[in-house]
Amino acid sequence: MNHFLPIYTLAKRELVRFFRQRNRVVGALMQPLIFWILFGAAFTTTFVPPAAYQGMNYREYFFPGTIVMILLFTAIFSTISIIEDRKEGFLQSVLVAPIPRLSMVAGKILGGTLLAMIQGVLFLLLGLFVLPMTPAIFATALVVMFVIAFSLTALGFVIAWRMDSTQGFHAIMSVFLLPMWMLSGSLFPPDGVPAWLGWVMKLNPLSYGLAAMRQILYGRTIEGLPGLTLSLVVMGLFAVVTVIAAAAISGTRTTGDLH
Repeated sequence: MNHFLPIYTLAKRELVRFFRQRNRVVGALMQPLIFWILFGAAFTTTFVPPAAYQGMNYREYFFPGTIVMILLFTAIFSTISIIEDRKEGFLQSVLVAPIPRLSMVAGKILGGTLLAMIQGVLFLLLGLFVLPMTPAIFATALVVMFVIAFSLTALGFVIAWRMDSTQGFHAIMSVFLLPMWMLSGSLFPPDGVPAWLGWVMKLNPLSYGLAAMRQILYGRTIEGLPGLTLSLVVMGLFAVVTVIAAAAISGTRTTGDLH
């Protein structure tokens, strides 16, 4: 059985469906862009950067966090299609098709990841006017963005698989995923927060993805953030764990069960 064909077909289906819904294309990119512009305008005059961020205005500080928000929103919302596919009967057709279950999981996750990357790259291009970026920095940022998007899409797959309604999914988004982004250091530096909140931020895997993005885009090590190597290792492990969880929850048990 060719594993590539079902992965390619399902990933392509996610892309085609997304671009046919123009409101999703506009909304997924415009909402974070508006947040970045409005927050940047509102907090630039009042933002007092810690020593590690001296000389930086809030728009520059919030730029990596906006990229992560785009990746989060797009990757997570793309997995709502799992709920829609179940209601329409498409998911049942895929599950009984003679393809490896792992190919279905990989195709759905890859499709959501590509959607997140397309929009993340468009916003990253704005960084050329905000931060000094060399081709090497841009390319490295793309790699980290892919790992973040892949992890978040797999996490969205795990959540959506057990959901029966989009309303329930939105509820999880509001009480779990959005705070996950807010407590990654996207909106405010971890310096000066209460001790318990600092531990929450340290245990948040998205904090390490954001830390990696900051240090790559700023081109330097930032005091108070986990190192680049540690951040990449944690995000890599998070990607592995979420994919394993997605495969397990969808019914894939061992490679021996795959056709």
